[in-house]
Amino acid sequence: MTHDLAKKMNALVIGSSGSIGAAFVEALNQDTHCAPVVEMNRTLCPSFDLCDERGIEEALSDAKFTGPFDLIVDATGALTLDAVGPEKSLKSLEGDVMSQAMWVNCIGPALLLKLLLPRLSSERCIYAKLSARVGSITDNKLGGWYSYRASKAAFNMVLQTAAIEHHRRNKKAVFVALQPGTVASVLSKPFVQSLDAMSAKDSVSQMLKAMERLQPKSGAHFIDFKGQDILW
Repeated sequence: MTHDLAKKMNALVIGSSGSIGAAFVEALNQDTHCAPVVEMNRTLCPSFDLCDERGIEEALSDAKFTGPFDLIVDATGALTLDAVGPEKSLKSLEGDVMSQAMWVNCIGPALLLKLLLPRLSSERCIYAKLSARVGSITDNKLGGWYSYRASKAAFNMVLQTAAIEHHRRNKKAVFVALQPGTVASVLSKPFVQSLDAMSAKDSVSQMLKAMERLQPKSGAHFIDFKGQDILW
């Protein structure tokens, strides 16, 4: 990923133990313009739990997360929760499952965003969050997947609102919700055909190129891995 500063780019990847998060770390560590990537996951930070606000704060109190960061990638999220997959109909909706989906896909990432915004660079910087096309209200043509859709759409609103607020302080900052495409992974295996899926490495390579082209604005971008806009 290109970098317009004379110094090395500082990057933080959250959720680096997952397929896409690990691919981001690998790609960025191979970039000569980037300093060694700072990683955050449950293995490296045992207290880190998206459903535990205090745990998030404790994990981020480590000095290595001080920043300032030129790139922050939040690759956290879950489609299946406690072995319960996405609902196919409204009658399958369960309050406990929906609440957990909100914590993992919206509330936890929102708390990360709150704590990490002050640690972004005051120069050009990017805050990227893995999202999903099914989080688009406009693009919803099939229905189903209530908890996942709702939690992703909810965080999209959080990101959009935070981007508007932060733009008043740093007009060089870029915020983006990323749709990584259909990626082959252990988590996605029950829901996708292997022939339709790309590798996490290929997805990340394209997302990094797409992010390079983004321009700062008062608000967030919502794009797919090819850099094409997705309607909110």
